[in-house]
Amino acid sequence: MADVSPTGPTTSERVVELRVHGVSGAGADQVLDRPHVHQVAGDRSGGFYRTRPGYPGATGTEGVTLEAYRWSDLPSGTAVRTLSLVFLLPFMLCNVALWMRPASHASKHGVVALCRVLALTLTMLYVLSIVGVALDLIAWRCMGIPSCTDGRNWLSWLGGRPPGLRLGVLALVPVAAIGLVWRLGTRPGHLFDAFRSGEAAATGHPRLSAVGQWDGAPLVSRLRSVHVAAAFATLDGSLLAARASQGASWVMVVLLAATGAVLLACLILLATVRNIDRPGPSARVDGLTRGLRTIACGLTILVIVHTIISPHPWPQGGELPGYGATVAWLFASQTALLVVLAALVIWRRGGPPGSSPLRALGAPVFVTVAAGLAVAFSAELDYRVADVLDRDGNTADRLVTSPPLPYKWAIFGFFIAILSAALVAGMITVLTRRERWRAAKAIVAADFPHAPPEAADRLHQVERAIARARFTERLEPLTVVYAGLAALGLATSVLGLLKLYPGDIIQRYVGVPAGMVNFLIGMGSYLIALIILGLVIGGIFAYRTAQFRRYVGVLWDLGTFWPRAAHPFAPPCYAERAVPELTRRITYLVERGESVLLAGHSHGSVLLAATVLQLPPRITERIALLTYESPLQRMYAPLFPAYVDDEVLHEIGERIGWRWVNLWRDTDPIGGWIFAPHRRGERGTVTGPAATVDRRLIDPRDVVPPPYDSVPPPILRHLPCESDETFAVAERELTERLRADRRRAG
Repeated sequence: MADVSPTGPTTSERVVELRVHGVSGAGADQVLDRPHVHQVAGDRSGGFYRTRPGYPGATGTEGVTLEAYRWSDLPSGTAVRTLSLVFLLPFMLCNVALWMRPASHASKHGVVALCRVLALTLTMLYVLSIVGVALDLIAWRCMGIPSCTDGRNWLSWLGGRPPGLRLGVLALVPVAAIGLVWRLGTRPGHLFDAFRSGEAAATGHPRLSAVGQWDGAPLVSRLRSVHVAAAFATLDGSLLAARASQGASWVMVVLLAATGAVLLACLILLATVRNIDRPGPSARVDGLTRGLRTIACGLTILVIVHTIISPHPWPQGGELPGYGATVAWLFASQTALLVVLAALVIWRRGGPPGSSPLRALGAPVFVTVAAGLAVAFSAELDYRVADVLDRDGNTADRLVTSPPLPYKWAIFGFFIAILSAALVAGMITVLTRRERWRAAKAIVAADFPHAPPEAADRLHQVERAIARARFTERLEPLTVVYAGLAALGLATSVLGLLKLYPGDIIQRYVGVPAGMVNFLIGMGSYLIALIILGLVIGGIFAYRTAQFRRYVGVLWDLGTFWPRAAHPFAPPCYAERAVPELTRRITYLVERGESVLLAGHSHGSVLLAATVLQLPPRITERIALLTYESPLQRMYAPLFPAYVDDEVLHEIGERIGWRWVNLWRDTDPIGGWIFAPHRRGERGTVTGPAATVDRRLIDPRDVVPPPYDSVPPPILRHLPCESDETFAVAERELTERLRADRRRAG
């Protein structure tokens, strides 16, 4: 589309205010606060908008040209995002964990390798969950019992057939499941092809500029090939373990050796970080990963054929031979890897003096949460299908639909972890309530010293909003506690290898009746079902309720902001297109003679920060930055210490000549100050240009209704503040600084 030529100020004074929205997914007309807008660049997924020519309000404060960048459709569409939020959530959390590594360079490769191996175990668990349903419950158990297939035409067609034939045919279900995630992993490639940066950077680039700067397609392609190979090898191992229960032939030994070699090759490739992270195409590495995937696909065909035609007799009754042990050993491997990762991070976490002892623990915490969710989802799938198949429950040839013991332990551990975390959250809420309310009362008293007595209720509402917003800082220890409990619950799953039932062990050593333990396992199963249902409903309501969308959007955008460097089946990274697109647009505007005022709300400020770090000096000298409700310091700095820290934030300020204003509120539970809070009565701890960046907004503007209204001003919390007078003041100040610097330069 043709761009719009600005009119009004002279060439040296022309300023474009480029606004980037946050997680609310607002339309361009809302971002610009103008009813008549049209697109001037980009496409439907991500585009730039201005006011239509000939309509009033084409310019903003001080005659600047208003422009908006709308990126909310980049992550995915409504239906895809909702489903991804549920089924790809463990993959996404594991992928984010890799970017949470400590700032210490010494731990970089170790953390990256461990995160990638743990991500691989999640893919293997995904396959095992489908194997548990299709091969264990349906092909092995149900189809071998007439009472289970009776009246079920979708099962009876294979009922009574040889076990090998049933397993071979139903093995196509996990093959299709692998193909599904394989297809999803390649889906977003065409969307970002035109936005690859010419400057390739390594995965572990220790700056926020790593996002959008490097071409992640080669790495994702290699990881995808490795995961697909491991997924097929997991299916092969499950079939061969069942077949080997009655003795091994030389063909089976060869197939087992080949399967083990494929899995070992996958682990070696993921552990050799430097090779798999090579920027750009690499004939040797790419050929190796693709060849491994091809071998795994061909091996799966041979294993399925061998399963069908093998003449050896099959065992009768019970679960699929070897399946429960395979699941338990996978849980044991995940537990050991989590322990090693946590030990490495604690040993190498570093951090500035006086920083929180929990700093940089995001990697093991997020991986543990991801593994816990994946295990819970897998166990719940097995339980729900077992309930559907076991419709009688007391027949003579009763189908043994009880899931494997490791799943029982996993659900029990998950339920105890959730229950304990809820109790800890309640304790933290109660124990910190007095401190949070004391701070809130002090802030409100300083902001509204002359409030009349009739405003007491409104003052209390403001105090409650500030106290709740301050609970964000208490989430860090809460998540660490939950991760520890989840890891402990995952470790107990290993007891399934010893054929120990949760009820018997708990009754013997704790004294809780076995019936109560079984009841808790059932409650845990229904709790997982409720969580899955809640995620689906939450994803739907996130597009119908603005207030709910902000909280869901924060979690989603936090997870999909980072490139896929650990798990190739995680949702695509929207910043891979948004940041290069912003870089290109800003460069174009500056090169045609305009200065640019960048205004970013919430996660929009993170996109702009990454963009500024990629722009050359000849461009940044014509740029100013206005951020509001920004999570850079409050959320990104603690969670991603290797990529967002004080050094990076100071570098952003220096690149733009400290033409930077950040607006924040005490009632905001997400955004906050960047360098210093500047509250009334508090002594400043930051000096130099950084001390001029942060400006606190009083929220609400008043606690009594204005003369022209019947209700007091609303409490805005994390809402945008373009209509606030302080925002207009910051616009005018930065615009004048841009124009003054331009006049001095030319």
